Amino acid sequence: MNKIAFVFAGQGAQYTGMGKDFFDNFESSRNIFKLADEALGFGLSEICFSGSEEELSMTEITQPAILTVTSAILEAVKEKIDFPDMVAGLSLGEYSAHVCANSLDFKDAVKLVQKRGKYMQEAVPPGVGTMAAIMGLTKEQTIEVCKEAASFGIVEPSNFNCPGQTVIGGEIEAVEKACEIAKAHGAKRAMRLKVSAPFHTSMLESAAFQLSGELENINIRPMEIPVVTNVDASIINHESQIKDILVRQVMSSVHWEDSIKMMIDNGIDTFVEIGPGKTLSGFIKKINKDVNTFNIENMISFEETINRLEELGYGKNSSDNWSDQGIG
Repeated sequence: MNKIAFVFAGQGAQYTGMGKDFFDNFESSRNIFKLADEALGFGLSEICFSGSEEELSMTEITQPAILTVTSAILEAVKEKIDFPDMVAGLSLGEYSAHVCANSLDFKDAVKLVQKRGKYMQEAVPPGVGTMAAIMGLTKEQTIEVCKEAASFGIVEPSNFNCPGQTVIGGEIEAVEKACEIAKAHGAKRAMRLKVSAPFHTSMLESAAFQLSGELENINIRPMEIPVVTNVDASIINHESQIKDILVRQVMSSVHWEDSIKMMIDNGIDTFVEIGPGKTLSGFIKKINKDVNTFNIENMISFEETINRLEELGYGKNSSDNWSDQGIG
């Protein structure tokens, strides 16, 4: 039997105007933007629709903005497609996955990720940390590169995205040295990224500690759809694990490639990327070219994807819908 998964993008996918199509066309999507504005106490929706690139790139704005847009698009998708068999999100996207699975309330989630963004940005002073993309090396080779560069400072794998693409992070000198070593080992490219902090490394420990304090006040509910976590590419067994996983996720490597492989091993053959951009769809195709991948970020891609999913048999049917799952 065919199975479908929804996947949600992380930071870096943002662009001015994202989500506006859904705000204009779906009342359920408009309600999400209104909830975000109320929860945060400022006009996040206006920043999504017409804010500057600089404003949208501020981590404490980016994170609630992407969560809000993905959740707004999800509301439109719910009207056409039955609930998925599994969900996952890259980094920040894991919060969208929990909103989809009803384990996190949206208003709680949007306030939480704004603070997550703030803590992540503050954890490492400007000019101390950075990240770099390493292309053309295996996972094992990249781990070895980081070990070789460790004498110059902290440098660790941050994201295992897909075969031949890993992101590393740490202190600037160590990351730059790792790039040199990677090229010497045969990397096709090794280049610093335009980020101001080394996300998903041990240097974010203070952010994880602060996030832990915020999570104490958050109500976590039973997951109504299986959620795959970045931390170890496994299905979360029980809602009691979620808070600890989200704390560890801030300072742990993102195992995206292994997450997708595990989902395919569990029967997933169709992936729908919900939210701005097509980055995850590209990763998934590099992990396994035989699966179906779709993305929904505007009305054009929405209509195209819904039509294809209905052809594949994933359209709404009366015996199997979101409201039955308590995900209204």
